Amino acid sequence: MLEQNLTKEQIRTIIAKRAAKEFEDGDVVTLGIGLPTEVANYVPSEKNVIFQSENGILGLGKSQSGPDFDTRIINAGGGLVEANYGACFYDALMAFTMMRGGHIDATVLGALQVDEEGSLASWCIPGKFVPGMGGSMDLIVGAKKVIVAMEHLSKDQIKIVKKCNLPLTAYREVNLIITERCVLKVMPTGLLLTEINPMYTVEDIKNSTTADFTVSPDLKYMEID
Repeated sequence: MLEQNLTKEQIRTIIAKRAAKEFEDGDVVTLGIGLPTEVANYVPSEKNVIFQSENGILGLGKSQSGPDFDTRIINAGGGLVEANYGACFYDALMAFTMMRGGHIDATVLGALQVDEEGSLASWCIPGKFVPGMGGSMDLIVGAKKVIVAMEHLSKDQIKIVKKCNLPLTAYREVNLIITERCVLKVMPTGLLLTEINPMYTVEDIKNSTTADFTVSPDLKYMEID
């Protein structure tokens, strides 16, 4: 398997770096827990992206560690982060008003499954107790652009499918899918393969994806360094 050539850390870095390229100057962006929180670490300093966290921060920065940082400043996943100059803190009511009110330009989230129509399943893991989907449903429906950033496979299980068979988080709301293998854009006619990791071929993508997709005539390589 080609996957053996990439460590878990390398896979996450490839995905996070690529997702960070999707933001425009001045965007307000919410990151989901897990891998998506790492995206903030790769936004160029010259680009003004304002990160909002579901737990009540507008203006959070990069991940931090060590004794010199305030342990009360965390992202939605509980990770220690910077608060950028001008950041503000608020309660859950305001956080959900931001998400539901159309004030989020883009969101990056993980997923268990995404299908060729852009529907997303991200909360119910078969055989495991889960308390519910949290705020992801509100966020996905409220954000102007929805980016799924996830590993291409999960323990050899295909995640980009023809039709989700897990309970949906949102129906036809995903705009872009980014994995360590490729980038797929969700079009009205289905999935469009726009970028591919040079370690893989189009045939590799087909073999690890049950969803149908077309290949862009302008297909290019992802940057993986």
